[in-house]
Amino acid sequence: MKNIYILLTLFLTSILSLSAQTGTVTGNVLDGEYNNEAMAFANILVKGTTTGTTTDFDGKYQLNLDAGNYTLIFSFVGYESKEISDIVIKANQVFYLDVILKSNSLDEIVITTSAKRNTENAVLNLQKKSVTLLDGLSAQSIKSSGASNIASAVKSVPGVSVEGGKYVYVRGLGDRYTKTTLNGVDIPGLDPDRNTIQMDIFPTNIIDNIIVVKSAAAEYPADFTGGVVDIVTKDFPTKFEASISLGAAFNPSMHGKDNFLIGNSSSTDFFGYDDNSRSRPIHRYQNIPGTFDNRGLLTTLTSRFDSQLRAKEETSKPNFDFGFTIGDQFEVGEYNKFGYLASFSYKNSTTFYENRRDGAYSIDANDTSNNELVADRISNGREGINNVLVNGLVGLTFKTQNSKYRFNVLHIQNGESAGGFFSQTVAQGGSGSGSGYEPLTKDAITYTERSVTNVLLNGTHSFGAENDWNFEWKLSPTISKVHDLDHRVTPLQESQTGDYFISASAATFPIRIWRFLQEENWAGKVDLSKKYELFGKPAKVKFGGGHTYKFRDFSVDDWTFDNNGTSVLNGNPDNILATENLWSRDNSNGTYLISGDLFNPNDAYEGEQHISSTYISNEFNISEKLKTILGLRAEAFSSYYTGQDGADLYNRFKVIDVYDLFPSANFIYAATEKSNIRTSYYKTTARPSFKEASLSQIFDPITDRLFIGNIDLKPTYVNNFDLRFENFGAGGQMFAVSAFFKDFKDPLEKSFFASAPTQLTIGNLGSAKVYGAEVEFRKSLGFIAEDLNDLKFALNVSVTESELTMSEEEYNSRVANARDGQTIDEKRQLQGQAPFLVNTSLNYANKELGLQTGLFFNVQGKTLEVVGLGGVPDVFTKPFQSLNFTLNKAFGASKKSSIDIKVSNILGSDRESVFQSYEAQDQIFSLREPGTEFSIGYAYKF
Repeated sequence: MKNIYILLTLFLTSILSLSAQTGTVTGNVLDGEYNNEAMAFANILVKGTTTGTTTDFDGKYQLNLDAGNYTLIFSFVGYESKEISDIVIKANQVFYLDVILKSNSLDEIVITTSAKRNTENAVLNLQKKSVTLLDGLSAQSIKSSGASNIASAVKSVPGVSVEGGKYVYVRGLGDRYTKTTLNGVDIPGLDPDRNTIQMDIFPTNIIDNIIVVKSAAAEYPADFTGGVVDIVTKDFPTKFEASISLGAAFNPSMHGKDNFLIGNSSSTDFFGYDDNSRSRPIHRYQNIPGTFDNRGLLTTLTSRFDSQLRAKEETSKPNFDFGFTIGDQFEVGEYNKFGYLASFSYKNSTTFYENRRDGAYSIDANDTSNNELVADRISNGREGINNVLVNGLVGLTFKTQNSKYRFNVLHIQNGESAGGFFSQTVAQGGSGSGSGYEPLTKDAITYTERSVTNVLLNGTHSFGAENDWNFEWKLSPTISKVHDLDHRVTPLQESQTGDYFISASAATFPIRIWRFLQEENWAGKVDLSKKYELFGKPAKVKFGGGHTYKFRDFSVDDWTFDNNGTSVLNGNPDNILATENLWSRDNSNGTYLISGDLFNPNDAYEGEQHISSTYISNEFNISEKLKTILGLRAEAFSSYYTGQDGADLYNRFKVIDVYDLFPSANFIYAATEKSNIRTSYYKTTARPSFKEASLSQIFDPITDRLFIGNIDLKPTYVNNFDLRFENFGAGGQMFAVSAFFKDFKDPLEKSFFASAPTQLTIGNLGSAKVYGAEVEFRKSLGFIAEDLNDLKFALNVSVTESELTMSEEEYNSRVANARDGQTIDEKRQLQGQAPFLVNTSLNYANKELGLQTGLFFNVQGKTLEVVGLGGVPDVFTKPFQSLNFTLNKAFGASKKSSIDIKVSNILGSDRESVFQSYEAQDQIFSLREPGTEFSIGYAYKF
């Protein structure tokens, strides 16, 4: 038995030692005649041997070879063969090699560090060969930027900015003009009222690349104007891969503060969801008796509400995160492959604003000679936020010789707990009156649970005599939920004697709010393409269609409390619902639920949307250098609203029902082998969200701002024109300059109600034109000295001029409220359009040293955030100057361990929005001070 054990040990040792001497060469073979598409069934042969392989359905190949030097020959019928020498295979290492085959041109070889088109060179090559104007960000570029999520990384894409650290704007246009897709399919986000999903919810470890399409082709959805941002998740790897990561971050302005505020917690908050301890304590249809009715029932119902109304103080903790990924592929039979990829990430972050400020201002309604703004409501205070983000992705892929099937499940879970204490002043005489002010305090405890679950079923098939037909189908259901659970907001008025009491005339009653939003999104599409020859040159026709169905259910439950003017001991709201202070037969001055707080049907609605689409496009060469892509897309859009407005009932009321044609034309002239001149025209649209095209009224009890829907909204239509010159150099270097023009009909804009600085709505406010130019430059500094080859400078700048011609209603309201000596122009900025964007970086990357480090700067110009009407001035977002530093160092012979060091917001910039009016001092609309964050992370690859 002992001898058998020794023999087995020797056998396994020998096998392991033999396998340890082999390495792998892997990559893609791409078709240079058809925009570098994957070339299936190309041949790869080791020169001088019979050893070889063929590419699979995705154009991927893999060869396991003994350590040594090799020459590989790549070939395909009708294409020039390529012979590539000096391929060095090392034991237990992977040599990545992508090759482009062409029929009638000089050899072109692209050697990259990834076989999955996730490198800077690969994305630039995709950019060069694309039939549309696009920019991209590879996984390699994301890593070099040190970004932990897409929101941080995507800012380096030309013409792209990120609002609020979450939402992507392309070319300075608001998020409604930017479309976000996941693997090419529409997906709603954690805030379904936006057209673009929150980018900070995606960890970078699941991303292959991010593609930003800036000019349309018929196969893209029509509801974008600035761009389509497609998030491409990782496919399965060519061999077993696994990695883990750990990280922590400290912000001196936010962490280690013993006056941090936070609400009550549940046992599952750590995992991003509530354990039902914040559920409604009474049924929404429960009758609330008055103080002269069923007195015992009133006391019982009031006592069911948790008495904690003031956030507790504790020491704020640093941020931390961890994650892992694992993936592999297996041979199944002679030609088939099965692969998997799984990823999990967890992030727990703490935000603390010691000086959160919000304001509401108006012009002086009584004196047109007074240019200074009058405060209607000012709020200053502390706000603490604990945010938990859990992200899981599982992907399975099965490939045959002619087909590929993919199944992905992505789930994102987010829980956000917040506590705040604010001192407020409220005008006594109403908006713009300039009267005296009531002093208030406001305590707030909130919890919001969000989740998104997305499933993708995808199949791709090639067929025909020469696999010249391609058929792809996708089905992707998404369920998203946003639940505001037991928001507790308690305003108290301070008397001249220092007592605190409930005052509904100066603020709302103490209120408890439950809001529930659930949305289903079912998206399906099919695409077919056929390669053929036209005028003796390669051409391709594409056609297809799809349907997206969206359904939303939204409702609000709220209950309010009163105590008949009894003062609140020490101004502490926790005394309001203390057992001894509840209303009863023996305590007529106690706190009680206000009678009549039944569920209000006006606070609920259902929305339904259908988008059906078909398209056809043809890609062909007019000459050797001029490529043309002509397309036509048709979309039928209908939106329904079910709800109630007072006595008026709406049952599947058809809000919008349109059928539109969206033509597109792209022309690409290959001025040289490395440069293109592009021009394009395309028509797009922007449609109102469910909330906007409704009669809903959604109240924010902390800022006292009320959003009111507008059921009379129309879609926006935009004619777009683009012109671009681009030149691509070696090693990821490039230069591009672009110009664009956009003509808007009925743009959708966020605005105030006239003379109501706390009420917001959406309207079609006239017509607009946008003119812009972009410059992008990426250059290695090796031209200065050879030692600087690894140091790269990147700069992209966008300059935009927007001009909106006001509607007659808006213009007349501005004229009626003009200050003495003020002249009102009929034209103004387009809401959400930034006048300029600047992204620049200095990045050093040395593969041999395993070192990547860089300095990154981003700024966006002053932008009209909310349109002022009547007596309410415009609100502008001030520039936020973001300067960040990153350093990544890999260790060990195989570079399996790495450390990340980051410093974010080095300049300590504040996020500030202000009211601006004629010759008046700016007044704060909102102010947040994010401070400077220092973070460190460790990753290990198995």
